[in-house]
Amino acid sequence: MYHQPTYESQLFGYRQCRDQNLLAFLRHLQCLPPMDKNGPMNGRCSRETEQMEQFLNQAFGFTNIPQHYIVPGVKSFSLQQYPHQMQPDAVIYFPHKCANSFAMTTQEIKNWQRSYRVYAAKNVNGMSKETLHKALQGKSEDGSDAFRMKFVVRISTCPILMEFDAKVIPRRLTDEWPNRIKLVSVTGIDFAGRKHDIGDIQHYLLNWQKLFHLDPKTGLPVVHNGRDFCPVSRGPSAILDEKRLRDSLTLMVRLRLRACDEEGVHIVVETGIGLGVFSGKQLGIDQKVRRLSARAAREVLEEDGPSYKSIRAVVFALPVFSQGRSHERVPDTYDDFVNEFRTSNYNGRIPVLIADQ
Repeated sequence: MYHQPTYESQLFGYRQCRDQNLLAFLRHLQCLPPMDKNGPMNGRCSRETEQMEQFLNQAFGFTNIPQHYIVPGVKSFSLQQYPHQMQPDAVIYFPHKCANSFAMTTQEIKNWQRSYRVYAAKNVNGMSKETLHKALQGKSEDGSDAFRMKFVVRISTCPILMEFDAKVIPRRLTDEWPNRIKLVSVTGIDFAGRKHDIGDIQHYLLNWQKLFHLDPKTGLPVVHNGRDFCPVSRGPSAILDEKRLRDSLTLMVRLRLRACDEEGVHIVVETGIGLGVFSGKQLGIDQKVRRLSARAAREVLEEDGPSYKSIRAVVFALPVFSQGRSHERVPDTYDDFVNEFRTSNYNGRIPVLIADQ
């Protein structure tokens, strides 16, 4: 029996799909409870952060190292004991041992860690095993080092401990579902205007020198608070190199989906694409960036879909957070993706669900 969707969603490519079980699954996803967008994970998550720190401290002796950072803004830490030093059958409970905790063994944790794989685009300038090894240790420099990492995908088996509403997902040791979830790094372009991603600003914005205050000695944007560039007040509109941006977005989507396919992923769930400041909202280019992102995804699915060995469907989870002053619905990433797949008459072999979730 088919039930009405409980939130905004659109399904594309289902007419050419002959797998009725797959279609039933996608229809079921449309009927899940709506996302709690006002929950604690919507920015107000200090309690959840403390909960995670307490869990890590109790389970592994986690402590932050004062004045040390892995990358700017991310504190360095130490552990008193590592999973490989513990008994394989030792049971760890998140957030602690209780009726609805998430239970796991240290052997499972080690297995999840060993599943870690890295896929990189070989044709990117400067890409090598040496630069990858350096970057994966958190030692990438600003500029070209950071820029190359947008063409690198990291993927591993990684269970989900809680939902967006911060409610812990109960799990017994006999439950196998955590071993069927892969976490994939989302490669992307960052137009937020931050020191680490200066390569993005220089590579894709034709008039970047006119958008930010420049240091007269270096000719580079002035950095405020150790991280952010200082935009020119009432400066000109940003001019995108659209072809260069589109080519990069296409390569990133192609690499990400190919990695998922090689790792045996059946249902790909893409999240957080082109949101907020990262798509250049403060520069006035966010809608254009989102549309190019949607176009790149659609074209790759149409071109590469027939060659996928594992991927059977793609879900774009694009929650709508934008509201006007009167709390009316404002077009967002969700709308740009729906419009792209609808107006282009998507004809890919892979069914696509776009969801406000």
